Amino acid sequence: MSILLEETSNRLLPRIVLIACGSFSPPTPMHLRMFEIARDHFEMCGSHKVIGGIVSPTHDAYGKKGLAPGKHRCAMVKLALQSSSWIRLSEWETLQDGWSRTQAVLQYHQNFMNNYINSPDLDNMNGDDNHVPGWLPPSLRERRDPVQLRLLCGADLLESFAVPGLWAEEDIEDIVSNHGLVVISRSGSNAEKFIFESDILTKYQRNITLVTNWVSNEVSSTMIRRLLSRGQSVKYLIDDLVIEYIKQFGLFQSKTTSNVFCCGDTKGSSVLNKLLGGKTHKKKSTGPGQAVQVVTTEYGVTEVLDEDGMKSKKFKAADNV
Repeated sequence: MSILLEETSNRLLPRIVLIACGSFSPPTPMHLRMFEIARDHFEMCGSHKVIGGIVSPTHDAYGKKGLAPGKHRCAMVKLALQSSSWIRLSEWETLQDGWSRTQAVLQYHQNFMNNYINSPDLDNMNGDDNHVPGWLPPSLRERRDPVQLRLLCGADLLESFAVPGLWAEEDIEDIVSNHGLVVISRSGSNAEKFIFESDILTKYQRNITLVTNWVSNEVSSTMIRRLLSRGQSVKYLIDDLVIEYIKQFGLFQSKTTSNVFCCGDTKGSSVLNKLLGGKTHKKKSTGPGQAVQVVTTEYGVTEVLDEDGMKSKKFKAADNV
């Protein structure tokens, strides 16, 4: 719809990229669904062109209860995003020396994108890395105009601005004035009230986009962790590959031994290969009644055992993620 509008009006719509910051421990469908809801809103309004989405998990030093190690959270996000053609993972936060303020996260990604647009001859702008970071939208250089990064969040983050001591006022003002907010709220919520009661939010309310989510989804990461710690099923609540990953590495107090793949069953093996970065690990065929078992024996290491308990393969956690 936005492309058609650009062609018929002979004007280029401002380009924006959406970024969601948080724990993602584990990522839920609603974490990703927010991106789709927001993009649909801008396409229907015809006001902006959304060219990319970024998921940025927080650093381990954030210290929130139930926070899995950053490498695992990034791996789970990457698995959950396999079906998306435009939302990408940024590991930048998790690789810093400590926790980063949301304002600093937005500023880094904003500056990197616009510097990349304006420096076409520089394909390596990521320090010691030998490649452009994977979170960059692929269409970034199709135009030379700058891109605005907007913080995508739920109404709970907007409400948290009013919690004394939680946010620095200068950070709130920088986020809203220089980047902007896209707030996905539930039907019947009163996000407008929180904007009205905040002088800073009212001052920059033109940079706050409120989008109503008419299809409610109350499944949270907290709920998923609670079910897993009780040994209850979370199937159909989060992505199947994320569930398998959680089982493989014993996250959130779940069992550390996955399903037993037996009698030549290749389904479990293919899932394991995807979890380990898409690599193919061949093994000798097993006869009828023989089994292969995948066990997490220590942090970061998964061993594949034959029927006699002998080690046949060993993999590192979240390989190539």
